[in-house]
Amino acid sequence: MTRFGYTLMTEQSGPKELVDYAVSAERVGFDFEVSSDHYFPWLSSQGHAPYAWSVLGAVAHATERVELFTYVTCPTIRYHPAVVAQKAATLQILADGRFTLGLGSGENLNEHVVGEGWPAIQDRQDMLAEAVEIIRALHTGDLVDHRGEYFQVDSARIWDLPDEGVDLGIAVAGDRATEVFAPLGDHLIGVEPKAELVSDWNAVDGAPRIGKDGARAIGQIPICWDPDEQAARARAHDQFRWFGGGWPVNADLPTPAGFAGATQFVRPEDVADSIPCGPDLDAVVEAVSAYWEAGFTDIALVQIGDDGQERFLAEAAAPLLDKLRAAAPA
Repeated sequence: MTRFGYTLMTEQSGPKELVDYAVSAERVGFDFEVSSDHYFPWLSSQGHAPYAWSVLGAVAHATERVELFTYVTCPTIRYHPAVVAQKAATLQILADGRFTLGLGSGENLNEHVVGEGWPAIQDRQDMLAEAVEIIRALHTGDLVDHRGEYFQVDSARIWDLPDEGVDLGIAVAGDRATEVFAPLGDHLIGVEPKAELVSDWNAVDGAPRIGKDGARAIGQIPICWDPDEQAARARAHDQFRWFGGGWPVNADLPTPAGFAGATQFVRPEDVADSIPCGPDLDAVVEAVSAYWEAGFTDIALVQIGDDGQERFLAEAAAPLLDKLRAAAPA
C-alpha cells in the first residue's frame, strides 16, 4: 500500500504552528509526517527556521499514530554524529517507535553557520558514510571510541535507547551515492521521481530491497492548493521558486540572498509548470502519481505557504487523500 505524508516545513512556519498542523494532519488521515531540518529558509519571504528536533519532540507527544521522519538531517558539520545518535534515540522513545532518522549530505545554506567550510560533494558523502557508522555503533548501547578520517568519538555511550532501535533513511541522488549508501541504510530517500533510484538501490549488493525486504522509498512533492488558482501561483512563486534550481545548485548556495539572486528571473508561470497550483485535486493526483509509478512506497506532500495550511488541512486534505488512495497501487 502506498503511504502518504504531510511535510512540516520549518522554513515557512513557526514552531507552535507546526505542532498544530501536525495534529491536524494526523486527524485528517495522513500516514506519516516529515520535518525539514534547516538553520535558514531558502528565501527570506518564507521567514522561519525553528529547531526541528524541538518541534519533533513536541509533535511526538501531541500525536499518537503518524510516523515521524527527519527529511533530512545532515550529521556531519552543524551536528556531530554522536549528538545526532543521542537525539534520534531520545526522539524514538518519545515517539513510541514511530520515528525514522532521515539523513543526507547537507546544504551549504545550513551547514556554513558553524564556520567549518563547505566540502566538495565526494568529501560530504564520505563524511556521511562515516557518520552513519558512528550512529549505528552508538545505537548498540556499547561504549564507543572512534578515530576516523573526519570524526573522533571518545568513550561515548547512549544511555537511553529505544527497544525497537532507530531505522535510517538515507537521501541519494546519483550512482555513487546509491552504491555507497544503499548497504548502509534501511530506506531510500529521494527528491525526484526516478525509477532508476529504486532499481539501482535494489541492485546494490547488501542493500535492503525496496518492496521486498521491508525497505521503503520515500519521496516528496510540493503542491500549492488554493481555491483561487492565481493566488496559489503567486504564493508558490514567492515561497518556492528556489525549487527549480535542482539539487546540484541548491546544495551549494550559502544564503537566502543567494537563492533570491539565482531565481530573480523565474516567473510565476515557470513555477506553476512544475508545481500543481490551484483547486484541482486531480492535477495533484497526476503529479504525485509519478512517484508511485517510479516505485516509491511513501510520498510526502508539501503544501506551500504558511497562510494556506489551515484551509488546506480543513478543506482539501481529506478529499485529496481519498483520491490519492483510490488511484495509487494497493
